[in-house]
Amino acid sequence: MQNSINQQDITTELVRELIKEKRSERRWKNFRFFLVILLIAAIGCFIFSASSTSVVDDERGYVALVHLDGMIGPGENFSAETVVPILKEAFSDKQAKGVVLDINSGGGTPVQASIIHDAILELKKKYHKKVIVVGEDMMASGAYFVAVSADKIYVNPNTITGSIGVIMKEFGFPDLIKKIGIERRVYASGINKDRLDPFLPRNEEDINKIRQVIGEIHGNFQRVVEQGRQGKLHGQSNDLFSGDFWSGEMALKLGLVDALGNLSDVLHNEFQVSGYKDYSHGQSVIKSLMNQFGLSLNLALDHDRFKVLEQI
Repeated sequence: MQNSINQQDITTELVRELIKEKRSERRWKNFRFFLVILLIAAIGCFIFSASSTSVVDDERGYVALVHLDGMIGPGENFSAETVVPILKEAFSDKQAKGVVLDINSGGGTPVQASIIHDAILELKKKYHKKVIVVGEDMMASGAYFVAVSADKIYVNPNTITGSIGVIMKEFGFPDLIKKIGIERRVYASGINKDRLDPFLPRNEEDINKIRQVIGEIHGNFQRVVEQGRQGKLHGQSNDLFSGDFWSGEMALKLGLVDALGNLSDVLHNEFQVSGYKDYSHGQSVIKSLMNQFGLSLNLALDHDRFKVLEQI
């Protein structure tokens, strides 16, 4: 009798485990199906959005358009690694009447801005294309550095323009660690290796070093602007290169830009067309697909997690 009960219990347990396994397989199957659907939808949306960005005027021609948005820096969409290949593609379009750079950025690292600026100058020389910049909400600091490589600069009357300067920020906590009883230990092989350590007191030598470095970078920035805007600047150097910023309307008076207008004005006034071919969708295609994949994966995992929670 006891053996019969034990066999029955074992059979019941085996059935339960089998049911659990089947449910797990079903959940995983549903998860994979859901993930595939999401990936197909994501890729479809990506392709559709990429293909829908190009507008071409067959009668009067078109220009090559590149959007340059966001922070300028390594790993960003507005970086030399991402932007320069797109610029090469846009400039090499033999049918395009010119290149329009639509910029919306508050700036970023001087190195990335300089590389992009120099690449535009080289491409202009190679392909003999007229380049016009259109400033959106912001075209400041490193973004303006890039903009002066163009033949003309258009801005909206309200575009924040300029900020021709260099900034470096830091914090100091030398007294804080004393108050909370922390001992700072630093081992370095160079006498200046720990310069600007936030836990060490600031000294005059550090301040002079900072001023020297940012002064050199600022001088390079100023020379690039003076070369790009040669004969066009109306303001005093002390004002123009003070790091201050202005509205687009005031920037026009100072000679920092050439005209007030938006993208449609540039197309009509500079190229006599109403069409453009947008090369911006080419920015980091693989990265965009990976982002879409990551989003789909997260959604799928969340969906599966919720299913498990519901069962619990």
